[in-house]
Amino acid sequence: MPLIATFIVPHPPLIVPEIGKGDQNKIQKTIDAYQKISTQIAQLKPDTIILSTPHSVLYSDYFHISPHETAEGNFKMFGAPQVKMNVNYDTDLIDLIIKNANEEGIAAGTLGQKEKTLDHGSMVPLYFINQLYQDYQLIRLSLSGFSPIAHYKFGKLIDKAIEKSNKRVVWVASGDLSHKLKKNGPYGLSEEGPIFDKQVTQAMSQANFMKFLTFDESFCEKAAECGLRSFIMMAGALDGKKVDAQLLSYEGPFGVGYAVASFLVTGFDETKHFDLIYEQEEAKKIEMLKKNEDPYVKLARMSLEYYIINHHYMTPPDYLEGELKDQKAGVFVSIKKHGRLRGCIGTISATKSCIADEIIYNAISAGTQDYRFDPIQENELTKLTYSVDVLRKAEPIKSMSELDTKRYGVIVRFGQKSGLLLPNLEGVDTPEQQVNIALRKSGIRDDQPYRMERFEVVRHY
Repeated sequence: MPLIATFIVPHPPLIVPEIGKGDQNKIQKTIDAYQKISTQIAQLKPDTIILSTPHSVLYSDYFHISPHETAEGNFKMFGAPQVKMNVNYDTDLIDLIIKNANEEGIAAGTLGQKEKTLDHGSMVPLYFINQLYQDYQLIRLSLSGFSPIAHYKFGKLIDKAIEKSNKRVVWVASGDLSHKLKKNGPYGLSEEGPIFDKQVTQAMSQANFMKFLTFDESFCEKAAECGLRSFIMMAGALDGKKVDAQLLSYEGPFGVGYAVASFLVTGFDETKHFDLIYEQEEAKKIEMLKKNEDPYVKLARMSLEYYIINHHYMTPPDYLEGELKDQKAGVFVSIKKHGRLRGCIGTISATKSCIADEIIYNAISAGTQDYRFDPIQENELTKLTYSVDVLRKAEPIKSMSELDTKRYGVIVRFGQKSGLLLPNLEGVDTPEQQVNIALRKSGIRDDQPYRMERFEVVRHY
């Protein structure tokens, strides 16, 4: 049977009267919207509720599904231990989801953390639902460190499992919006916060799930959003479906954005395969980049492609000239997939006979030897973008005041340890951030008498 409806909800514990003790009245629109969707769910009478939450177990490379047959929770940590709940998990549908994931090569299942306690991102929605409807089983899904498109595809896979089951299912995507809406809020204000909330709620009202997929990750980080990947996973389950979308409420009186939206499935729509649209658009962008890439980037791309396909290093092309063949320098090669880092390795100073050889060696290393990522596979090659940084000679500096994160990279040294951070990186806005990241990378403590050097780069896209 089909997925019949999905909902987006926030999870402020304050909204529970036993916790809010009157303050919950300041978000009455959210409460009213919660009661409306709880009524809808009671009327729909689902056999199973799928609930995605940002506050359960999170792994960088695995979609965790809560294990066991039952779970329980209470609001003790929020001062209301008397508010308790118990759930029964739908182990049959969970098994079907895991089977589909294994068949499609998606890392998902019940391995890892075995904690049976419910998180507040799950309990807040269930508190309202349970007041009107309790005749359901639950599936609790965690987010992951995978890309947004991977979350969409996992949701799409889950919908296939639902179709194979003999169950009526609704999906509740738990997640707050920006946490940086007000200067006097708990997390302060960023200019990106209100912009994110305006754009994401507009997308909700129009069921424009393509917008969910195309938010810039650096922008989202600055906005301190909470639930976007939960919403994207839910959107994947609606792939190819026509929905009646309603934004039921939005408010943010405490400096955190809370939205409630409903999406009732009304049929099918072949124009709504947003993963395919996204990948087609990405492919067009990459082809355009290839047409305009400079010799440095072209060499990095060709080197990795040749190595992965032929399993040995390519010979530098004869047409290379100038600095590439005549000079030596340290080089960093960065590789991204769907806008996220997929590999980055480089050399502080020259280790090869020329810059071209340095690029070839480091491009292959970035794609196959960066310990943070699995080696790049052949089927990924058409989805990658590259940048090449050629380092200029480093010079010692005495203080952070001599750094400019946009212009200079930094090297920190202590004894045999050293760490480097390139300039002009997303999310690195101050010299203090720049140096702290370099220290962490090197294993140098900030109380050790480390030395600093700065350097400029020529970045090739």
